[in-house]
Amino acid sequence: MQAAAAATRRHLLDQHHLSPASSAAIAAFRSAAQPALGPQGLGGADGARYMSARAPAVKGAGHLVRKGTGGRSSVSGIVATVFGATGFLGRYVVQQLAKMGSQVLVPFRGCEDSHRHLKLMGDLGQIVPMNYNPRDVNSIKTAVAKSNVVINLIGREYETRNYGFEEVNHQMAEQLAMISKEHGGIVRFIQVSALGASASSPSRLLRAKAAGEESVLKEFPEATIMRPATLIGTEDRILNRWAMYAKNWGFLPLFGGGSTKFQPVYVVDVAAAIVNSLKDDGTSMGKTYELGGPDIYTVHDLAEMMFETIREYPRYVNLPFPIAKAMASPREMLLNKVPFPLPTPSIFNLDQIKALTVDNLVSENALSFADLEIKPHKLKGYPTEFLVCYRKGGPSFGSTVSEKMGSADVAPRF
Repeated sequence: MQAAAAATRRHLLDQHHLSPASSAAIAAFRSAAQPALGPQGLGGADGARYMSARAPAVKGAGHLVRKGTGGRSSVSGIVATVFGATGFLGRYVVQQLAKMGSQVLVPFRGCEDSHRHLKLMGDLGQIVPMNYNPRDVNSIKTAVAKSNVVINLIGREYETRNYGFEEVNHQMAEQLAMISKEHGGIVRFIQVSALGASASSPSRLLRAKAAGEESVLKEFPEATIMRPATLIGTEDRILNRWAMYAKNWGFLPLFGGGSTKFQPVYVVDVAAAIVNSLKDDGTSMGKTYELGGPDIYTVHDLAEMMFETIREYPRYVNLPFPIAKAMASPREMLLNKVPFPLPTPSIFNLDQIKALTVDNLVSENALSFADLEIKPHKLKGYPTEFLVCYRKGGPSFGSTVSEKMGSADVAPRF
């Protein structure tokens, strides 16, 4: 009796849903929804083949905009897989993609909490976390199967027992470019490298970044290369470390007297440059952009700005490069010789010390922010105000530019 009743229900449902009018309506809905949302439920090679068959025949993702006014509830037509999205720069790239109505796939290999802060940046269902293994080709193919844009932010400024500079900054980039090219539906590939990347650099990291750029362009000639300078922002790995070291030890070591010149850049500007390159008509494809800040600093100048912001008297200890290298060398020598992981280097990072032996500036004729229609922020003021948390008396110890603007009639407290 139950089997007969179930068969009768299925027959009635089939008669109701498969009428000519209903079938036409469903087909119209699916044809309208699929271009904007991409195929659902497909992964791996099957997803890649599906996307290849329906890849938009355009040069730039700017032509992919489907509908809406451009806000987070619009449909931009961009379905971007952002590798390294849980890192420092990644959160700002995801935020700027999401606020224009893009769907962002976030591959992660850590714990389930590593991507929680990203889900709030987009509309419901637009930020899609995906667990993956960077050494597993099939998991990478699954992560890019539904995408038309791939952004590679993977990088690390120190080595561990499991991952070295060459694998993280070169081999992974090469593999992503190769898989994206085989995919067939990836219209834009953006490789984020580093300013100063060169085969002749004293830094192993920068040599690996240069090799990664070369491999990416070989596998995906239409890729866009971004070379950001040292990133400054709330979660940065330079001013935060300096301020913490100065608070704990009462001084800051200056390698080589702090005379090395570089062009630190606000992280939000770099994220905006990446997103702007997706909006053009393809003019940025196959090109390399060097993204440095508007001002040139020495290491000593930037340290002075840090001390001024945290309201501490500047105290320095000058360390010649040979002595600094000798102090940072033990970790590198023991890295693969001890059966336990070593602490993460902060100030005394041997590779970064080697990088500081030469100036790191934007090349004279290089493409830069101006070519992407962006005017980068000056660092003094808002971009470095996150350092107020290191003030001895709390954030209210003294006053910054924004505090003066918000309460001009209130005298600063010291």
